[in-house]
Amino acid sequence: MFRTMERDPESRVFGFRAVDPQEKTTLVRHVFDSVASKYDLMNDLMSGGVHRLWKDAFVAEVDPRPGQTIADVAGGTGDIAFRMIRRTGGGARVHMVDLNEQMLRVGRDRAFDRGILEGVDYTVGNAEDLPLADRSVDLYTIAFGLRNVTRIDRALAEARRVLRPGGRFLCLEFGKVRLPALKAAYDAYSFSVLPRLGALVARDAESYRYLAESIRTFPDQPTLARRMEAAGLARARWINLSGGIAAIHTGWRL
Repeated sequence: MFRTMERDPESRVFGFRAVDPQEKTTLVRHVFDSVASKYDLMNDLMSGGVHRLWKDAFVAEVDPRPGQTIADVAGGTGDIAFRMIRRTGGGARVHMVDLNEQMLRVGRDRAFDRGILEGVDYTVGNAEDLPLADRSVDLYTIAFGLRNVTRIDRALAEARRVLRPGGRFLCLEFGKVRLPALKAAYDAYSFSVLPRLGALVARDAESYRYLAESIRTFPDQPTLARRMEAAGLARARWINLSGGIAAIHTGWRL
């Protein structure tokens, strides 16, 4: 049973390196300070643009409605928040929270460039201790951010805390590939190509090596679903994308 498992085992690793849990948050912040200005370009190059299809599928699953209040945690440069604003015709309120101020600055600039002047709040904050009131949001979204959280179980509990009864938790994250042939090719690409691409475009191979490693240390789809249930996010399920390279996880705050 999950309740006998160690809580937050990821808190003591940064990629494949053992670290003190108090150090990990700072290390993650430094990674995204480094990559913020090239983050969106690198996402396109790394995935061949497929991340855009994953994010479209994710927001379709979220299905935000006008009048809803949404917490978009680890909101980064706004890819998910802006999709939700467009989908609701500007009728939703999105609290975009990210640990990294540099990422939020890039996101705010992108919003201004796109004419998104209302409907989004930008707040520096930690997923483990959200600056949001209890039972204050209808939807909680986190895309490609949960694996960078120091204490995942604490972040899941925070998601439940801020959701209203009947609110929904949705997470888009890298998963464990199920097809052996695809897994071998994916591993080779992740550990050979990504760091080189990071060095060439972002002048930072180490951050992209960490990102590849962090995917491998993140819980697989069934384990994350069990941890969601243990945190009080009921009816946990997942939808695999691209053979499990990514997955959408959903649960409810009952």
